[in-house]
Amino acid sequence: MDILGYLLVAAGLVLMAAELLLPTGGILFAVGVGGLIVGVVMTFTYDPLHGVILAIALFVLLPIVGPLLIKLWPRTPIGRHLVLSGPDDDAAIAGMPVNLELEQLRGRYGKTVSPLRPAGVTEFDGRRVDTLSEGPLIEAGRWVRCIEVRSGRVVVREVDGPPDLNEIDLTT
Repeated sequence: MDILGYLLVAAGLVLMAAELLLPTGGILFAVGVGGLIVGVVMTFTYDPLHGVILAIALFVLLPIVGPLLIKLWPRTPIGRHLVLSGPDDDAAIAGMPVNLELEQLRGRYGKTVSPLRPAGVTEFDGRRVDTLSEGPLIEAGRWVRCIEVRSGRVVVREVDGPPDLNEIDLTT
């Protein structure tokens, strides 16, 4: 009789785990919880000491081991095939068409239209773009260079001005 109680507890745990694999709407989970309860009650009726030990083990171990197993499940070989993982947020944002256009600004020079405190508007080749300054406040009308585009945000750094094309040495 004692073994039957332990078998019902084991079957209940297996059914609760099977709910992760099979979309039954909670039916397997409910049957598994029922198996746990009946198994603990049967163990209590056979030997109260075994019943107390089993109940304490279930009340202590299930809340600790359950979330741990659910967290580790997507990392297992089977879990990787069954659990869908979405794209990284930064990768999804960076792949948007608007942000792909902003990538073309990397390394380009522009003039601030409004003060950057740290956010403001900068004009690149006649196109106004919302930008962030890399460091301190940048006043309006200053030259800046786009140093980075991350997650759809254009980061700029103040510079003296764009290089003069007449001063570039083309012989090297």
